[in-house]
Amino acid sequence: MDGFELLRTFAEVAFQGSFSRAAGRLGISKASVSKHVAALESRFNVRLLNRSTRSVSLTDAGRLLQARCAPLMEMIEQTTSELQARGSHPSGRLLITAPHGMVQTAFPRLLGDFLTRYPDVQLDLKLSNRMIDLVDEGVDIALRFGRIGDENLIVRRLRRMGLTLCATPRYWARRGIPLQPDDMRKHDVLAYSVTPGPPQIAFEVDGQPYNVPIRGRMDANDASALIGAALADIGAVCVPDLLAQPYVEGAHLVPVLQDFMPSDIWLYAAYTQRRQNSAALRALLEMLELRMRDSVPSPAALAGAAAAPPA
Repeated sequence: MDGFELLRTFAEVAFQGSFSRAAGRLGISKASVSKHVAALESRFNVRLLNRSTRSVSLTDAGRLLQARCAPLMEMIEQTTSELQARGSHPSGRLLITAPHGMVQTAFPRLLGDFLTRYPDVQLDLKLSNRMIDLVDEGVDIALRFGRIGDENLIVRRLRRMGLTLCATPRYWARRGIPLQPDDMRKHDVLAYSVTPGPPQIAFEVDGQPYNVPIRGRMDANDASALIGAALADIGAVCVPDLLAQPYVEGAHLVPVLQDFMPSDIWLYAAYTQRRQNSAALRALLEMLELRMRDSVPSPAALAGAAAAPPA
């Protein structure tokens, strides 16, 4: 039998001085109260209550247990109340991680509005471009950009994002324009990298993901540096559409293989549990979904939140 339930029953009997009154307060039968106290006495191998037909009194051991369990019971009751409140009213602390570039979007304003709406919530924001383990690092919500491939995570899709594979006209003239995804194996590619493993480009062939290993002439965890190297004719780069658009429109970069670009790249919020999340976490997810789906990240933001390597 649950030890907490036994202690709670004993504490109520000690306070009421009666099995009957304790049973009424606890909402159980008098026989159950007696059974709980007897089980506790058996567990400790000591008598806790003196019983008569008219009254109940504490033994010396009973007085010791009452003194020790009173603050414990108070703490448990208070904790239970606080936990139940956090399940229904947004409160407590949330740990959030996001790419560095997200600070140049509407995201900080969104967090400010969230804190204004829910004054009992505290936020801990950690900016990082690396892919982290949410469980190991105690993260409640992670904002990410890329394919959704970790089956252990629950995700809330916020906004679909496109990718552009491009290089300068001089680079394509020198190395040849690729016609199929596998042609990129022969090219120098400027790769976005935040996780271990060989660099690759995410394509889509016949509606299915198709990843091509590449020779990474330069790796970086920020797309701005890669764009700069691409403009110097060093190699091709695969970056979010919005980031490449100004250079494509100005004919500084020429896109290729557009029919093979993946359609499953998202800005998304990842978390680890579908059920029994706190009210604060549920409220933040709802606000993210409502506000981020209508906002367009700035080019500078996408430079720091470029597509993660595909799963």
